[in-house]
Amino acid sequence: MRSGGLRGVEALSLVEVGIKCPECGEVRFARDPDRAELTCLRCGLVLRDKLIDPGPEWRAFDLEQQDRRARIGAPLTYTIHDMGLSTVIDWANKDASGKGLTPAGRVQSYKLRRWQQRLHLSSALERNLAQALSELERVASQLGLPRSVKEEAALIYRRAAESRLIRGRSIKSMVVAAIYMACRKAKLPRTLSEVASASQVEKKEVGRSYRFLLHSTLTRVTPMAPISYVPKLMSKLKLPSEVQVEAIKILEKAAQVGLTSGRGPMGMVAAAIYVASALLQCKCPQREVASSANVTEVTVRNRYQELLRKLDFIVMI
Repeated sequence: MRSGGLRGVEALSLVEVGIKCPECGEVRFARDPDRAELTCLRCGLVLRDKLIDPGPEWRAFDLEQQDRRARIGAPLTYTIHDMGLSTVIDWANKDASGKGLTPAGRVQSYKLRRWQQRLHLSSALERNLAQALSELERVASQLGLPRSVKEEAALIYRRAAESRLIRGRSIKSMVVAAIYMACRKAKLPRTLSEVASASQVEKKEVGRSYRFLLHSTLTRVTPMAPISYVPKLMSKLKLPSEVQVEAIKILEKAAQVGLTSGRGPMGMVAAAIYVASALLQCKCPQREVASSANVTEVTVRNRYQELLRKLDFIVMI
């Protein structure tokens, strides 16, 4: 088989490996990356096809990107206790070709796996991290958190464990506190009640651990604005977009007069949406708004009355 043209290919000399063209005896060949072929430069004979590309799966457009992206193996991650640096011996007793191991090979693989587990979890810190990070992965998957937030939460917990701040405290509560802190730092609208319910840990215990992490690590986390929770609650209630725009305006006015400070954000958001739906004459029962915001009807009613009293709304319910 002969190739039609060699435009845009890279010449590759193979004299040192002793390959010659069987047609003309040429020792210079060209590798075509588009067709995955090795072609003789003199007569155009295709010596090999379906070549495997040994290069990386990423592309680099300058020297800095090439240095930053150059790596071997999987990237490092804080969500694994050994940061993904170790290898794993598979539990399937098969070789590289898929055939079953001999009895002696199975015994050897069992011993290797046992020693690998002992070496990976040799210290108390590694055992603590292995248990905590598996719990972190479970809670984060239930909350639907992005990978960047999971990495930040794992880094927060890892630093706290290395500073010996976890001793004498529940691993679950500290993991959930790290997740909540990572959500606050990433400006992700997740309330303390949501995070606590996903982890099956009491809200008071999570709040206590979160305050302890704040004071111990001296981390400054700005409070979440109630406006950040509006799209999330609107998607649950399935109200028109006009209600969302009006609710944001109400919350902005409430922030100007100081109504949002010192109050729960979900209660204020629920009351603002309830007032906006009443102003635009969209039917939205108070009970439904309260259950979607995970607050009581009394909270929604109190915040609703404060908004009407301070912002001078005239609402016909």
